Amino acid sequence: MDSIYTDGTYLRNNPQWHADDSAWKAGHVAAILERNRIAPATVCEVGCGAGEILVELSRRLAPGTRLTGYDISPNAFAICSRKRAANLDFRLGNVLDEGVTFDLAMAIDVFEHVEDYFSFLRRMRAKATYKIFHIPLELSALWVARREPLIRQRRAVGHIHHFCKETALATLEDTGYRVIDHAYTAGATDLDGYGWKSRLLKWPRKALYRMDPDAAARLLGGYSLLVLAR
Repeated sequence: MDSIYTDGTYLRNNPQWHADDSAWKAGHVAAILERNRIAPATVCEVGCGAGEILVELSRRLAPGTRLTGYDISPNAFAICSRKRAANLDFRLGNVLDEGVTFDLAMAIDVFEHVEDYFSFLRRMRAKATYKIFHIPLELSALWVARREPLIRQRRAVGHIHHFCKETALATLEDTGYRVIDHAYTAGATDLDGYGWKSRLLKWPRKALYRMDPDAAARLLGGYSLLVLAR
């Protein structure tokens, strides 16, 4: 599966490399760090894509924070490397193969793409004191019943594993992480660019989420899980 990120397939399917929702994701990352009083001096992002999350974080974190993005895709690197700055660097390659460590390592919408994601997570654990994951929660009752959305995510964005909140947290615990904090993020209701079916579900999702966030994620979907761990 790694070939789709290096042979141009992923770029053809996702020409913006998801840069359009990066400010939204960076805001959630900054919020969970602030809520837990964590101020990292060094940050890396595994699978940084277009690099926009790190660009946004460089504006939100303390001055002097050093941020480094890694991606295995030459196409992604061609995009993000143009965004280098004094405290912001990008590298083509796999940080898990390098002898470097950071205060914070992030994998934002990443390990659902990785064939052996258990090994990936175990290796990532040694890369930083704190880790942040953003995990799409695609195992909702609605998506399982419809089936087609799961296949679409596989073909369009390379999601070869699917999670609900419980399996995502269990996966992190099984690979040696201690979860410190977690929170839902609501891409389907917060962001534009979704199809008409998602727009129809926007208000039912919001209404159910106000009553029972777990039920909203489990039944209607459209949510991801942001996790802070050690």
